[in-house]
Amino acid sequence: MNLITEAINGDRRAIARVLSGLENRNFSLEQIKVNFPSIFSNQVRENWSSIAITGAPGVGKSCLIDKILIDWSSKGIKTALLAIDPSSPRTGGALLGDRVRITAIDNEKYKDLIYIRSIATRKSSGSAPLIVSDMVEFLSAIGWHRVIIETVGSGQSEVRCAAITDRIVVVEGPARGDGVQAEKAGLLELADAVIVNKSDISGASQHASEIKESFELGLGQTPPIILTSALTGEGIEQASTALLELEDTGRSKKAKWRERLLAEYERKILESDKLDEILEKLAIGSISIKDALKLLGDD
Repeated sequence: MNLITEAINGDRRAIARVLSGLENRNFSLEQIKVNFPSIFSNQVRENWSSIAITGAPGVGKSCLIDKILIDWSSKGIKTALLAIDPSSPRTGGALLGDRVRITAIDNEKYKDLIYIRSIATRKSSGSAPLIVSDMVEFLSAIGWHRVIIETVGSGQSEVRCAAITDRIVVVEGPARGDGVQAEKAGLLELADAVIVNKSDISGASQHASEIKESFELGLGQTPPIILTSALTGEGIEQASTALLELEDTGRSKKAKWRERLLAEYERKILESDKLDEILEKLAIGSISIKDALKLLGDD
C-alpha cells in the first residue's frame, strides 16, 4: 500500500496509478478505506465536493471549465478535473482529447492546484461511468477541495451524471431550441444551475430567458441561470462564485436516487464474471434476454 501513501502525500504519478487501479478494478475503494480509514474520517465537508458539468456537444464546456479552473486556482482552491470521453462501441477505444482544451494546467502559478485526468466511458451506458464516484471520493479524501466531472456531450435524456455527483450544472448555448424544448429536456429538470455559454453570440440572452420561463412554469426552486462567454470572459467570475456556493435545488431527489440505483445495478452486470459468456450466447441466439437476466441474478 506504499502507492496509496505516496498519493496521500501528493505524488502526482501515484495519484494517477491509484485512479487507474480503481478504474481497472485492480483494487477497490473499500480496500483503501480499510487500510487508510483516517483520511476518510478526517475529511472536511464542503458545501459540495463533486459537480458534473454537462451539456450538448459544441456548447463550450471545456473552454468554460478552463476559465473556472483559473478563477478557482487564483483563490487557492485545489481542483481535480475528471474529463470523460466516449468509448467506441465497436473497438472500445477512446480519444481522451478533452484535456487538450484545458490551458489552466500550463500556468506555472496554478499547476499545483489543478489535477486533470481523462477517463473513457468503456462499457458504461451513460455519460459518466459509475467508477468515477469512487475516484471522486478518493480525490476528496486526499485533499482535493473540489472535483469537476466533465461528461461527454449529452442529449436531453442523459441523466446518469446524477448518480455520481453532488451537483449538476447544465451548459447550454444560443439557438438550442425554444422554451418548449427546454421544458421537455430531462437533464435540465435535474439541474442545480444552468449556464448559457457563448453570450457573445446573438440569441444567448433570449435563450436564457426562455429557459428561466420554462422553470418558472414548473414545480420546485428555479436554479441560477447564468450567461457567460468563455471567449470574452463575460460572466466567468459570477459563474465561478455561484458554483462554489451552489445549493442543491432539490428539484428531483427521487430521479437522482433512481439513477443511482440503476447505475449500481449496471455496475453489477458489467462486473459480472459471466458477462462475456452471456454476451456470446446472446449473440448466437442460444439464450434469451430473460435467461441472461436469470444467469446474472445468480452472481
